[in-house]
Amino acid sequence: MAQTYPCLIDGELVTTDTTLEVLNPANEQVVGLVPACGKDELDRAVAAARRAFKSWRKTSAEERQKVVQGIAAAIKANADELFRLLTTEQGKPHAQAQQEIYGAAGLVAAQSTLTLDDVINQDDDTRLSRTRRVPVGVVGGIVPWNFPVMMAMQKIAPALIAGCTIVLKPSPFTPLTTLRIAELIKDVVPAGVVNIITGEDSLGPLITGHPDIDKITFTGSTATGKKIMEGAAKDLKRITLELGGNDASIVLPDADVAKVAEQLFWSSFSNAGQVCIAAKRIYIHEDIYDELSQAIAEYARNVKVGDGSQQGTGVGPIQNKKQFDRVCELIQDAKDNGYKFLVGGDVDPSGSGYYVPITVLDNPPEDARIVAEEQFGPVMPLMKFSTTEEAIERANNSEYGLAGAVWTSDPDKGVEIAEQLETGTVWVNEFMHLSPFAPFGGHKQSGFGAEYGIEGLKEFTYPQVITVKRNAFA
Repeated sequence: MAQTYPCLIDGELVTTDTTLEVLNPANEQVVGLVPACGKDELDRAVAAARRAFKSWRKTSAEERQKVVQGIAAAIKANADELFRLLTTEQGKPHAQAQQEIYGAAGLVAAQSTLTLDDVINQDDDTRLSRTRRVPVGVVGGIVPWNFPVMMAMQKIAPALIAGCTIVLKPSPFTPLTTLRIAELIKDVVPAGVVNIITGEDSLGPLITGHPDIDKITFTGSTATGKKIMEGAAKDLKRITLELGGNDASIVLPDADVAKVAEQLFWSSFSNAGQVCIAAKRIYIHEDIYDELSQAIAEYARNVKVGDGSQQGTGVGPIQNKKQFDRVCELIQDAKDNGYKFLVGGDVDPSGSGYYVPITVLDNPPEDARIVAEEQFGPVMPLMKFSTTEEAIERANNSEYGLAGAVWTSDPDKGVEIAEQLETGTVWVNEFMHLSPFAPFGGHKQSGFGAEYGIEGLKEFTYPQVITVKRNAFA
């Protein structure tokens, strides 16, 4: 019988009569059971968060920082156990799971150093006016399955630092590591300040519509984000949405082919391509297209696809059957339309596990589904361009605007192009670097609001202006 991982409600570990199975995507075996929480458990968690908010909001910044630092320490101290569990439920190779666990601990520690200082608006003989930031209240956090620990922590840490309390829902596909962390921090965080409950996708709308939740922070698909925004509008909940992306990379003719091939590969295929900010469209200048496309294809042939717990695996399985089917559908569409494959393209349905071979396409048209839609899998379309203006126009021709990258030996030229891309984040000569001190958020249909840094912390607060008239009764 698989182990049952309890939820955390009001400082207590809680189970339910009904449970949900969690599968290992590498072999489709049940690796854990979690509570199937519904309205009753949600109401208990929200009520606990509301009670805790009354006292938590009054604690000093130093006290909050100490608690958040305790969360970081608990994750780091148990990193070996946690990264192995993460691979078991999510599928990513051990090395990448380690990066997520240690990265989450580092993010939490870094976020604990942020402060929101008062701003003086006026200070003269007439009046003193200052703006302070006050916590929004009870936060509802909804987390996806691709980076379940990192995404959970990037919601919990700033919420607590801001003085809010939180009810967090992990994805039903990947709740185990987050629930294990809940056990580890049960006695670190005051009761009710952090509540973590699991349930089917139907639990999400209950969170969004709950009258005692003041803010929703969500990471996931644009389609779901729109539904959350619609639901939150009923009582004007504050929202932060980090949504989908169809991120473009532009490779200029002066790029070093030998060096950039490997980096471009991992910019697309880390976590089996299941990264919101992965390179999903790569535009390569025609002068180096043939050489670079062959170098990428050759590198791809030497990367092992397999069980993330096995030594030497570079790319693990797709995390769940629904996403596996979608990626297979996009590949089949490309085959049906006669697009050329440099590597991959043939999925073997006979074995267990949600494995998609590393797939690289050779210059499909701009309106191909594999280009126009977010793949969220180990599929890389390479496209040829002639002029920089053309590349910029094609890169911007998307409803999404999350991130992008420019690759060139001339950093100044890279920045010039970066400033013309319609995305929230642009890298020059690197990929997927996010700083806990810099805001991260999408343009267009890739999001609403920001995470990380002071801008992200402000998302959990209201501004309040206090003005004192001087000498009013003199």
